[in-house]
Amino acid sequence: MAEHFGIEKPDLQTLPQTKDRISFLYLERCMINRQDGALTVTDIRGTVHVPAASLSVLLLGPGTNISHRAMELAGNTGISIIWVGEQGVRYYAHGNPLSHSAHLLIRQAKLVSNVQTRVAVARHMYKMRFHGEDVSSLTMQQLRGREGARVRAIYRKASQETGVSWNGREYDPNNFNASDPVNMALSAAHACLYGVVHSVIVALGCSPGLGFVHTGHDRSFVYDIADLYKGTITIPIAFIIAAEQPDDIGSATRHRVRDAIADGYLLKQVVKDIRELLLGELASEDEPEIKTLHLWDDKKGLVPNAVSYGKELSELEEDLLEEGYGNILEEET
Repeated sequence: MAEHFGIEKPDLQTLPQTKDRISFLYLERCMINRQDGALTVTDIRGTVHVPAASLSVLLLGPGTNISHRAMELAGNTGISIIWVGEQGVRYYAHGNPLSHSAHLLIRQAKLVSNVQTRVAVARHMYKMRFHGEDVSSLTMQQLRGREGARVRAIYRKASQETGVSWNGREYDPNNFNASDPVNMALSAAHACLYGVVHSVIVALGCSPGLGFVHTGHDRSFVYDIADLYKGTITIPIAFIIAAEQPDDIGSATRHRVRDAIADGYLLKQVVKDIRELLLGELASEDEPEIKTLHLWDDKKGLVPNAVSYGKELSELEEDLLEEGYGNILEEET
């Protein structure tokens, strides 16, 4: 038998929870490998070690090469790997971390599939953005109108406080440098926020594509959740960066977003908000993840897994034959 080297795959219970991890790490033009339980990042300046279990999301920019062993470690420790374009603006693909429970996913699918519950969750999202304002009687059209006015007010306030002129959100996703400084900063900041939120969503076992306000995109739920924090995190940061006029707007923005996320415990807040939106009063931050697998039944709901139901069927067939109902079996086959 071949000899295996390296550390054993850690148990899920031994890993830090998503809310307790570092927000994200953006890398470009480097080689990523592993040494024991750490990712090694090597470029012309040398090598640094990153404790894998403490990292939430890894953004891979242009020029990055990652080894199979490093990807194995990332998968075992629950890191979201996201491949992005220059300056971290464009999203290309992602690798899912570990998730052993479909409880939240089933709940999310149930809520989004019913018009009444979907509207209720969407209202709850807007209520979070409106700082507790009563929106229970507002239609989706009214909510969108109020949200639009709120966002425009946030932009105006940020413009007045920083002295950065604001002429609207205009950007080319294929050309980062084609925008004005504040729009460049907004693109970089939002890309980081999307990556972090995306990592939390998949880490909790939810679907990034089942959105309540946004729909039709494979990251609709990512946009739903990220919108909760743009007004307090990414928009103010983008205007501040634009006012400072750094040489590298993308890098400066990412560093500032990283600091804001770490200081404000955003990961913990995202976990709490998602659970509140999907579970309501049943949400509990300390609820452990339980690995369970059942079979679905249209009458009983759930039945045990790993049971030889074929044996039960064979006994039923014998009973039918003994009672002279063999014609039923012939019709079934």
